[in-house]
Amino acid sequence: MTKFSRRIGMALIAGAVGLAALVPLQSFAQPAAAAQPPKPTVVLVHGAFADSSSWDGVVRGLQARHYPVIAAANPLRGPKFDAAAVASIVDSVKGPVVLVGHSYGGSVISAAASGKANVKALVFVAAFAPEAGETAIGLTGKFPGSTLGPTLAPAVPLADGGKDLYIQQDKFPAQFAADVPLGKARLMAVGQRPIAEAALNEPAEAPAWKSVPSWFVYGDRDRNIPPAAMAFMAERAKAVKTVVVKGASHVVMTSQPDAVTKVIAEAAAH
Repeated sequence: MTKFSRRIGMALIAGAVGLAALVPLQSFAQPAAAAQPPKPTVVLVHGAFADSSSWDGVVRGLQARHYPVIAAANPLRGPKFDAAAVASIVDSVKGPVVLVGHSYGGSVISAAASGKANVKALVFVAAFAPEAGETAIGLTGKFPGSTLGPTLAPAVPLADGGKDLYIQQDKFPAQFAADVPLGKARLMAVGQRPIAEAALNEPAEAPAWKSVPSWFVYGDRDRNIPPAAMAFMAERAKAVKTVVVKGASHVVMTSQPDAVTKVIAEAAAH
C-alpha cells in the first residue's frame, strides 16, 4: 500500500468517526418498550361466619402474580353499611380495582361498586348477586338445598336491640367447610365473624353487576347457598364466565384457592 492510499484510508476513518460524533446516541438505540398499565388492585371481601384469613391462599396466589391485594374487614352489619366501608377502601386506591366478594360479601361488593369508575370487574365467589329489593335470606330459600338454618346457634342479643348469628362450632366443619382439613375447619369455627340477623333481611339497592362485568365461581357441594341459586344469579348477571368447582364447599376460596385465584386473574386481565 502506498503512502497516498494510506493517507486516503486514514482520512475516511476520521470522517466516519466525526460523523458518528455528530449523530445523537439515541438514533442507534432500540425503541423503548411501551409502559405497561398498572395491574388492578384486588379487594377481597369476606362473608358471614368467616374473616379475612379465609382468603390467605388466594392472597398468596395473587401476590405471586404481582397483583396488589387488600383483604378488607367486612363489618357484617348490613349491605348498605358494609358497602360504604368497602367503598371507602375503593376510593383510597389509585388506579383500577377488581372487587371480589364471598357469600354475603357478594351483596356488599355489588353495592360498593355503584358509581365507582375505577371498579373494572366484580368476582362473586360462592356469593350472592342480588337484584334490587332482594335479600340474602330470600335468595337462599329460592331454591332447595341450603342446610344452614338448623346449624345456627341461638342468636346473641346486642345492645342496640339487634341480634348476631353464628354457626354452632361443632356443626361448622360439615356445614361450612366440608372439604377443608378438619383441624383448620375447627379453627375457622372458633374464629368465625358473626353477622347481624338484620343484614340477611336487608333489601339490596340497585346492583352494580348490571353495568360492571362479572365472574362467578362456586362449588357444587355448597350447603349454605344452593348451587342452583348461584347458577341462577350468574345467568341473570350475564356473567363473562362461570366456574363450578367439583366437590368444593361454601369456602371454595379456602379449599381450592388456585381455582379461585385463576378466575380473579382472568377478570383482572379482561
